[in-house]
Amino acid sequence: MNSLLDDPAVLRELIMDHYQYPRNHKLKEDDSYASVHMASDSCIDDITVQAKINGETIEDICFDGIGCTISTASTSMMSELLIGKNIEEANQIIENYYAMINEKEYDPEVLQEAVALKGVSKQANRINCATIGWKAIRQMIDESENKK
Repeated sequence: MNSLLDDPAVLRELIMDHYQYPRNHKLKEDDSYASVHMASDSCIDDITVQAKINGETIEDICFDGIGCTISTASTSMMSELLIGKNIEEANQIIENYYAMINEKEYDPEVLQEAVALKGVSKQANRINCATIGWKAIRQMIDESENKK
């Protein structure tokens, strides 16, 4: 699989698949979900991300709103990666994602399909798009941890 993730065509295909068919792309009307609204100053991105964090486990993540290709694909991939993970695992994935975006050392195995976004680091104006959903989940995890 790793050699496939070095193929620009495969990476574009993964991004387009998550953009055209985003996973977990419907908000819940459920008070047990935390919710964070994020909007970009430099792009059309205006999304709400919801998460159901029960104790140490992220039980569900969903999102909706208007987003560019990169933010929609990134948030879709993030939701798939983090659902079912405990907070420690989620933080490790998030740290690896930010390391990749910031061109630092990261573990591609941990990021799975999200490595498709590694090229974003070379486009400074797209970094906010690629991290908007990740910032929202990080905020919800931090708030969840602070309640303990």
